[in-house]
Amino acid sequence: MKIQNPFRLGLLAGLGVLVALLLGGAVASLTSIITYVGAALFLSLGLDPLVTYLEKRGLPRWAALLTTLVVVIGAFVGVVFAVVPTIVAQASRLIAQITDYLQSVSFGQFVANVQTLVPVDVFDVQVAVDDGIAFITDPGNITAITGGVLQAAVAIGNGIFGAIIVLILTLYFTSSLNSLKRGLYQLVPASKRAKFADLTEQISQSVGRFVVGQVTLALCNGILSFIYLSIIGAELPAVFAFIAFLFSLVPLVGTISGSVIIVLAQVLLLPDSQATWFAAGIYYLIYMQVEAYLLSPNIMNRAVKIPGAVVVIAALVGGTLLGVLGALIAIPVAASILLIIKQVVIPRQNEL
Repeated sequence: MKIQNPFRLGLLAGLGVLVALLLGGAVASLTSIITYVGAALFLSLGLDPLVTYLEKRGLPRWAALLTTLVVVIGAFVGVVFAVVPTIVAQASRLIAQITDYLQSVSFGQFVANVQTLVPVDVFDVQVAVDDGIAFITDPGNITAITGGVLQAAVAIGNGIFGAIIVLILTLYFTSSLNSLKRGLYQLVPASKRAKFADLTEQISQSVGRFVVGQVTLALCNGILSFIYLSIIGAELPAVFAFIAFLFSLVPLVGTISGSVIIVLAQVLLLPDSQATWFAAGIYYLIYMQVEAYLLSPNIMNRAVKIPGAVVVIAALVGGTLLGVLGALIAIPVAASILLIIKQVVIPRQNEL
């Protein structure tokens, strides 16, 4: 239908812009919900290989699902009860050590001791302390500081709430993944349904294998870090092993970031034990080479096969758009796009 009246054309164009703005605002308002759903779906696809493995061993679907959920929840609870008490005990010991140290020295002596770690021409600790005290005591900044503390508390609460929501959605998606797939397949025309289903299964398997592989790499880093840090007498080995595990879940940059944090923490906690610093630094340099050239190729190449340049670009783009979650899902998403290009786009181009 042709619209010859300019007024009607402008009205329809304006209504189209308004609808687009409303849709954009709705999507922006639902960003947190979309993130929860995406994270839960990603994790459920990661659990699906374990369910499939148990089914191939003769267990019915419901028993495989129940076993998987019990194992996952049991492992989570076990880690919490095994790691959290140790972390709390070591953190309490660290706080006690800091308190005893501060009580044993004057504030001026403390500043002087910190200054010995950094040349004064690089960073003047006394000037930084004076500026910090002036900032805190400024009446105009008290409100901002209080507001920042409240915002941090709200952010922690939202994080806990989000983790619970993601856990519940993960359990639901894992138990009903096949039903969701069948419902999705019904939306595709019958003539293309078989090809679509085959492609979807390949993508879901790729994502699942990637999640399993990444968790395996993170477990290797966490366990080996705990063993080695305990051997060399490093401070808080359980805490930093847990940090190594968490950071290793992030592809590409997670291991190096966690390693740098752990080594710098040892420098601050053990200022007089240079041997421990160097031992930790040398270990993580060696481990990163072993992970990059031995562990990661053998584990991850079975999950996703994509060029190294695509891995780097995908991780950067995903991290920029969605933060840590984006970095986690970027590589399997890139692998899925390459799979679609190879099996859909290129065959169509060859037929033209």
